[in-house]
Amino acid sequence: MPELPEVEAARRALEEHCLGKTIKKAVVADDSKVIDGISPSDLQSALVGKTIVAALRKGKNMWLKLDSPPFPSFQFGMTGAVYIKGVAVTKYKRSAVNDTDEWPSKFSKLFVELDDGLEFSFTDKRRMAKVRLLNDPACVPPISELGPDALLEPMTVDELHKSLSKKKVAIKALLLDQVFISGIGNWIADEVLYQARIHPQQISSSLSKEYCATLHKCIKEVIEQAVEVGADSSQFPKNWIFHSREKKSKAFVDGKKIEFITAGGRTTAYVPELQKLTGDQAGKEQPAPKQKAPKRKKGKDDDDDDGNDGEKESESDEEETSTKAQSNRASKTRGRAKKTSADNGGDSDEPQKKTPGKTINSKQTKAGKKASEGKASKENGKKPKKTAA
Repeated sequence: MPELPEVEAARRALEEHCLGKTIKKAVVADDSKVIDGISPSDLQSALVGKTIVAALRKGKNMWLKLDSPPFPSFQFGMTGAVYIKGVAVTKYKRSAVNDTDEWPSKFSKLFVELDDGLEFSFTDKRRMAKVRLLNDPACVPPISELGPDALLEPMTVDELHKSLSKKKVAIKALLLDQVFISGIGNWIADEVLYQARIHPQQISSSLSKEYCATLHKCIKEVIEQAVEVGADSSQFPKNWIFHSREKKSKAFVDGKKIEFITAGGRTTAYVPELQKLTGDQAGKEQPAPKQKAPKRKKGKDDDDDDGNDGEKESESDEEETSTKAQSNRASKTRGRAKKTSADNGGDSDEPQKKTPGKTINSKQTKAGKKASEGKASKENGKKPKKTAA
């Protein structure tokens, strides 16, 4: 899933190769789920003939500033990506588009040709991204609703501590909240908390100023290092938990066992030996689930142009769906239990069994069983056997 480093890598590539150039041609996909609030023909007309003067970003959102408004904005979603023909944008996706590759990709939502012949494309195979045309992207939702950018607008330690002290939610969930701080996604949140030795379910307001200072330092270091290498995960430090996130049951980092839980509605990797609940939460930690996180089934569209069979974070969506389904099943089970109890006149300790149309208890069941045995014996011409009391 594209997070701040991946989107920043795309922004920097466009900034380096496209500024000062005029859009000669634009091809917009007929996909209203991604092309949001404007027809393909109107978006095309608004772009052709305009000169790109800047590439800007906040959080996981990017937009191109043209020589006159409106401007195209890109919300990357789960699988949004920018490709520039002949240019290595980021190793998160394939490094560059080769002459033998399909171009533009069948997943292209916006294809642009510049006046010097350079071509770039915004793709999205899972159709969860948004391409919009806005007069001032930074002043309208969703960008106007974002919190400070984790790279460009970092809080001070004092600001972070003051803000956390007011939040009665788990720190992992808070880091994922784009209104609190923008740009941090699932893998960055896990990495930051592991490096800071903070349990993902630790309540934010319980963190001391010392922990806040460590958290502040780790947010800065993880994001800056990921951005510095262009989101190329092969160049991430070897002691990052990132490298073992996909190994599940055999996951270790620096010899320490990695466990997987659900925190903030997402599959979360952490090291219990190093990341412990503190304060009032100490000793209340639940054991990590034994089952592996569910894997996403490969669909027909997974063989896309980037060479990756599925996204790194895709299994977390299914886990959240699975968690909700389990919760719904549990609620229905509790509802049936309450109904059975009510049918029997309240909270009885007597074991109960349910049959269509009526509810009977265990004594009634035993009596029915004796009667059935007697009837069966008579039909066979035999006397029923006495049943021991």
